[in-house]
Parts: sequence; C-alpha cells; structure tokens
Amino acid sequence: MDLLEESIVPDHAHEIKAEAREFAREHIEPNAQEHYQEGTYPEEILEAGQEANLVAQDIPEEWGGRGLDLPQLLALTEEFYRADAGIALTLQLASFGCKMTYNYGTDEQCEEYIRPVADGEQRSGLAVSEPDTGSDLTGMETTAEKDGDEYVINGEKYWIGNGVEADWITLYARTDDDETNRYGNHSLFIVPTDTDGYEAEHIPEKMAMRASKQAHIELEDCRIPEENLIGSEGAGFWMLADFFNHGRIAVSGHGLGLAAAAIEETWEFVHDREQFGRTISDFQAVQHGLADMLMGFERARSLAWRACEKVENGENEGYWAALSKTSATETAVDVAERGMQFHGGRSVLDERRIARVYRDVRIPVIYEGANEIQRNLIYGQAPS
Repeated sequence: MDLLEESIVPDHAHEIKAEAREFAREHIEPNAQEHYQEGTYPEEILEAGQEANLVAQDIPEEWGGRGLDLPQLLALTEEFYRADAGIALTLQLASFGCKMTYNYGTDEQCEEYIRPVADGEQRSGLAVSEPDTGSDLTGMETTAEKDGDEYVINGEKYWIGNGVEADWITLYARTDDDETNRYGNHSLFIVPTDTDGYEAEHIPEKMAMRASKQAHIELEDCRIPEENLIGSEGAGFWMLADFFNHGRIAVSGHGLGLAAAAIEETWEFVHDREQFGRTISDFQAVQHGLADMLMGFERARSLAWRACEKVENGENEGYWAALSKTSATETAVDVAERGMQFHGGRSVLDERRIARVYRDVRIPVIYEGANEIQRNLIYGQAPS
C-alpha cells in the first residue's frame, strides 16, 4: 500500500518527492525507533540531509538554496513525516524562521545569516511563543526597546525549536504599546545565540516527537544592533501571518505523512494477524474501519493539495491554510487512534510503530496555531 502516490502532486514536484522518499527510506526509517526511544537529537541524519540538499532548500537560489516552492515543500514533507515525525521536524527546523529574512530583510542580512544556513554551516530558529502566551500573536510580552543604535531585549520564549542548537534565531518582540494599533506593536529581529544575555535550555522530555528538541529561552538585557531588525519596526505581526499561512500547508504535510504511516501500518497488521481461524481483515467491522480511515485520508489530502495551490497563488491564504492544517492533523489523530484499536494489546508496546505514530499525532494539532484558533480563522475568513 502506498497512500502518498504522486498523481495528485504537480509534475514539477515529482523529482523532489522522489528524492525525499529515497532519503527517508535510507536514513530516517532505519533510525527512527532508536532516536524515539532514546530521545536523541539526530545529528548524523541532519548532516546527511544537508549533504543531500534536502534541508533548508526553500531558501532562494541567490542565497545558496534550491528555491523550492510550496508544492515541492509539501511533497517533501509528506514523505519525511511518514518515515518519522521527530526526525522530520528536526530537519525542517534547521532553517526555521529564515523565510522572514529572505523575504523582508536586506541583502547584507541574507549574506550573513541566510547563506550559511543554506550551505549547512549554520542553523536557525524561530522564537514566538511564550510561557503564558501561545497562539495570541498580539499578546506576546517580550520587549525590544531602542537604545541608541541598539535594541535591548528582555523576556522569555518557550517551545522554541533549535533554541539551544541554533546559531541565530528570528525573535518576535514587542516594540510598542499602542492599544489602538495592536497589530502594529511587534517586530522581528535576528538574534545570534551567543549574544550576552541569551540563555537557553532544553525543555524536559516530551511524550512525542522525541528526536526534535525544543527550548526555554530567557533574554536579559540582550543587546543587538539596530541592523538586526527585519523589515520595518511594527511589521512583525503581518510578516508572521504570511509565514504561518505557508507554514500551515507544510504542517498539513505533517498530518498527511503521519496518517499515511498509521493506515499503512494498520493495513499490514490486520492482513497478517489471525484471530478465530482467520485474519483480522476478514471481519467486516475491520474492513469498514479501514474504509473510513481511507476516506478520511483521501479527503484530507485532496484538501491539502487544493489549499496548497490557493496559498501559492495568494488566494485567501489564511482561510485555505487553516482548513488544510486542521483537516490533515485531525485526520491523523483519528486514523492513528483507530489503528491502535485494530492492533489490540500490541498497540501499547513501545516498540510498535503505531504507538510512536499515535503519540506523534497529538502534536501537530497544537503547534503552528492550535486547531481551535484555526476554526476561528476559517469562520472569520470564509468567503461571503
């Protein structure tokens, strides 16, 4: 069974999809269980991904990347996340936040910070969420105050991928308190992680995606030059809104890859496992359950690729991105839960792939904007 077949994928994305599939089979799948159980950072797989030009390759060609577009990134993401979500997230986070700089930053910023990431010499990160604030972009309290030709940053960030491992992060901070313009109160900055006042530590071990590491960052009188402001002061909210529209299409790929893994694993198990003198797949209840899993998956995947086209073309991006992200990630939860049920008692064994998938699917429904927030966006931006 191969649920991630290429007929729905645009022709120009077939090559990158094939590359991603080959890499996943050679490097991710064989090492997934070990990294999951040990909770270790897959350094060697990340390096292999960089050498294969499959990491940070959304970066434009002028700054050293391949300039992969959104359909190519979705095709790659499906394949990586089917193999293992934790390792896939580490590969994806190696360039997290770069998009704001190469879209809105200066040539000097791109040369200094973006090119080394594309070349595999550095890693980036994105620091938005805070300990008491997750989805409310207008409520972030970390501040960046202008002092001469510098900004002084104070505050905390939480759930930050590569907060420890990155060479620099894109940081979202409050630069104004004008409540009449709450969407213009925040800005984005490039913050090298070796800056005085920047302290980061790994968040204690998670229940899922254990091969990916997140951090708690504390910033105390952290000074950066004014040249590290990305774009213009006060434009941070709108830059992030555009970034997340594209990012939520990628997260749809997280859900689709995980859903495909759950269904394919369950399909194989029920066709091999015997009960009462016949395979589990001979029972009509199981057949109907598998049919429901397949229908849910195909609906979610069709929507994801339709939404990908809409967002790529700039057509009501927020609406389509929210639809796609919510559908794909919740489908992954549904099919993984049913897959656990069909695996019976064996599903709870830590060594079973379905157990790993079942844990991992709980994460994408939360990050990149919790699905409750996505429903607000869907309603608020629905065509009228």
